[in-house]
Amino acid sequence: MARKPKVPKPEVNVPARNMGLSGSVRKGSGYGDRGGNDLLDARGEPNPGYAAPGAVKEQLRRRRFQTPPKRRLRPPPYAELHAASSFSFLRGSSQPEDLVARAAALGLPAVALVDRNGVSGAPRFYKAAREAGIRALVGAEAVIDRPQASAVSRQREERPTLDDRETRVNLLVRSRQGYRNLCRLLTAGALGHPKGEARIDWTLLEEHAAGLHCLAGAETDPVGRALAREGLEAAGRQLERLHAVFPGRLHVELSRHGIRAEEHRNQALVRLADRLRVPVVATGGVRYAAARDKPLYDLMTAIRHHVTVDDAGARLARERQRRLRSPEEMHRLFADLPRAVHAAHELIGELDFTLADLGYRFPDYPVPEGETPISHLRELTWQGARERFRPLTARAGAQLEKELALIEKLDLAGYFLIVWDVVRFCKEQRILAQGRGSAANSAVCYALSITAVDPVKMDLLFERFLSEERGEWPDIDIDLPSGDQREKVIQYVYRRYGRHGAAMTANVITYRDRMAAREAAKALGCSKSQVDRLAKGLGHWHYDLSRGDSKVMDEELTELGFDPRDRRVRIFVRLWRQLQNHPRHLGQHSGGMVLCAGRLDEIVPLEPAAMENRVIVQWDKDDCADLGLIKVDLLGLGMLNALEEAVPLIRRHEGKEVDLAHLPPDDPATYEMICRADTVGVFQIESRAQMASLPRHKPYKFYDLVIQIAIIRPGPIVGGIAHPFFERRVGREEVSYPHPLLEPILRRTLGVPIFQEQILKVAMV
Repeated sequence: MARKPKVPKPEVNVPARNMGLSGSVRKGSGYGDRGGNDLLDARGEPNPGYAAPGAVKEQLRRRRFQTPPKRRLRPPPYAELHAASSFSFLRGSSQPEDLVARAAALGLPAVALVDRNGVSGAPRFYKAAREAGIRALVGAEAVIDRPQASAVSRQREERPTLDDRETRVNLLVRSRQGYRNLCRLLTAGALGHPKGEARIDWTLLEEHAAGLHCLAGAETDPVGRALAREGLEAAGRQLERLHAVFPGRLHVELSRHGIRAEEHRNQALVRLADRLRVPVVATGGVRYAAARDKPLYDLMTAIRHHVTVDDAGARLARERQRRLRSPEEMHRLFADLPRAVHAAHELIGELDFTLADLGYRFPDYPVPEGETPISHLRELTWQGARERFRPLTARAGAQLEKELALIEKLDLAGYFLIVWDVVRFCKEQRILAQGRGSAANSAVCYALSITAVDPVKMDLLFERFLSEERGEWPDIDIDLPSGDQREKVIQYVYRRYGRHGAAMTANVITYRDRMAAREAAKALGCSKSQVDRLAKGLGHWHYDLSRGDSKVMDEELTELGFDPRDRRVRIFVRLWRQLQNHPRHLGQHSGGMVLCAGRLDEIVPLEPAAMENRVIVQWDKDDCADLGLIKVDLLGLGMLNALEEAVPLIRRHEGKEVDLAHLPPDDPATYEMICRADTVGVFQIESRAQMASLPRHKPYKFYDLVIQIAIIRPGPIVGGIAHPFFERRVGREEVSYPHPLLEPILRRTLGVPIFQEQILKVAMV
């Protein structure tokens, strides 16, 4: 049965209601696009400017209530005041740089890095934040002794807890004085306890509270602990105690991670804060940058608690949603408490300190009365030059004057005097000491007996060591005999500059292939045999899945007895790769010592090293260099031990006196032995690669050995320099130069650029 066609109803111009108008919209009122708002125009034709009444009503509503676009797009203010990085060591799963990148993407104007018991990640965080254009605020979660609990709470504490039992106080730096106090506070907590068990007490906190701001109320802080154990009144007493320590510098911290118990705590904290008139502030309690980092954080939590991820259970549930959030999201999350979100943005105006305000200064060397550091350095230099340069030529004198002028201009005289003082001590104690590296290019270092190579005679380029254009401090490495002799020198530096004025630089120990495989496999519940197979089988591989190594990895996993398609195996592979390069703990650098005028523990926190009678700073050598901290490298070299023992043995058995400073550089028997590659135990040329190339090179003079040591390195080999040189050496390839002006520079290396000095001179031509 055919349906009747629908007849469209005629549109009727209904009078507008509730729009502030009486009757229908008038012709020419402007709410239509053109020609008024009548369906037909004066000629009876359809009006192209007609707008239906509903559309007119919607236009009016939008005009009255729509937020202007600029205001609508502007995010509400919020700054994150509680973020931990992977430098909290298994308590955060994002590197400082990743936190900064995510914060910048979310539009956060500032983030406070608050790592546990330290500021190890602060330099990298500050550097990344400066490049990203956001403020890097400094703080720390300091572990503090817990107050004495009541009998009831002690009974509760006997039950297993879901998180660490330690109590931490969240501190933010307001000023330079506050930063100095934070460093001294963390140092006192670390040096007063065994390594890895740092904690402070309330007395220390009270003594070093000036310039610091406290956020109270987190689950692990004194207020949160008291609230969970003994209730609101006990929490109030702890908050009053903190208020007495931080008058006007205290906020109650509120976080929301979708946990019911946490919301109960927040409600209690708000009541407590209002009662005691302490402002509240919203934070994210951040442990990772984005949601994608949560699985790695779960893995780290399991590793930290020595359980599997499956058994971690509630430990992982309570750590959910601890990611960075945008200002808009935080405002939605705290829609019932907008003052808490606004307080976070207001507080950053009171936190004025950045790492650019460290105030570090290198120590002054004590000089005789009436002298300045540069005048004393000049005297020592010329005195040494007359003994070392034989004869002291006009060319050598001109080079010394050139170097001394630059040293004076850069105000580095004190640095050279301090290094000279260390070498002087070694001579007095009959300890072999030898400067190495680019310092050998300095005539001043040679005159001061810091190095043993005459740079004028060897035509070495001083600018490789020190240049005004580079804007860097010189780096003088001193080789010392390993063991007790080197320790004597290190302890001399400690005595000279004080336990709070000198410390070893740290070495950040990170998860590498094998350790990452072992820890990830254990946390994912693999058996002992599976853990061993994965650690041994994957420990020497460096996969790059973006490069297409996933197929290679699948083959390797299959050979190890694992199904690459298994879900748990794929999870292992992903987490194993993510865990690599994350900090595991702080170690001790091989020899770098940071020196400071005044208290070094007001510049960076100190903590005990694994070795007795040593302390380390919480920053590695690169972080120290980025922030302008100067170090002196005292490196242990086993070959110097061998030489120290060989000299008296030769004297005793051969009756000959050996002067290491005046060995003949052209002994034929020595070069015959080297050309045969009979060099086991010969320093620098005993590796397989060196021994394989010696018969091809056939060195017969000292400079040949210099080339030999420089050319058998990864850079020249990968760069294709070694083979052309050896071919030219034996005459199978013609010696040529890219340009006639380069011949004087490259002549001694047969037209092949081998040394950094040559590259610099080529750039200067």
